[in-house]
Amino acid sequence: MRLLLIGCEYSGTTTLAKAIWKWGQDEMGADFGLFHDHWKIPNVTGHWPIDVDSFATEKEQKELLSISSKLKEQMQRHSLYYHIQPGAFNVGREEEQGFYSDYMAIGMHIEDAVYGPLYFGYGAEGQPAPRTLVCQTVERALLEHAPDFVLVLVKASAAVIARRMKDDPHTNQVLQEGDIERVLGRFEEEFEKSSLHTKLTIDTSSTSVEETLITFAEEIEPHLSVSDRERRDRYIQNRDRSG
Repeated sequence: MRLLLIGCEYSGTTTLAKAIWKWGQDEMGADFGLFHDHWKIPNVTGHWPIDVDSFATEKEQKELLSISSKLKEQMQRHSLYYHIQPGAFNVGREEEQGFYSDYMAIGMHIEDAVYGPLYFGYGAEGQPAPRTLVCQTVERALLEHAPDFVLVLVKASAAVIARRMKDDPHTNQVLQEGDIERVLGRFEEEFEKSSLHTKLTIDTSSTSVEETLITFAEEIEPHLSVSDRERRDRYIQNRDRSG
């Protein structure tokens, strides 16, 4: 199973990713191992749940925020290209490149295309490595080496986003309150532009995490690969025997 969750900060992408990680493990024996969430500067290091010690400290976050736009752009672009190397999707040999048989990422090229030009001074048209071209490069690689990727737009209303920002503010959050509508619109735009074949939309405005996960499980079912379904059947049979 290969998933890319995107959405405005505070829409619930990370919360849903954690729920999917456990659901996949418990219900079909999926092996995500971790998920990749490296594209909201300054949160560009570490992996949940096995590499949290590598998350940037408060001091390191300040240092990352202080570097030039040029260096931010290069750091993000190089990270993107690392995460789409063919070896990451070489079935049965993913671990040789430090990846797992299942793949889940948050944001990736789309998040970078939204936040880079708006907040970090890179990636706009006319600048080096405009994110229109970077997005095309990333998606060409995904379509060639992992065409079964599912793109999931996680969304919430502007009012809900604003309330979540107030109730549980993130350290060094990217999103600014005055930009909520604009950022929501940009994610919708990039979602529609994406050339990935399979796309789902999930609205978290008025649902609990548990309800959102149920919706995801229902929506993803028709898009599970043959190998996903076969693995799930084996996993359930073995679980029932041992239970």
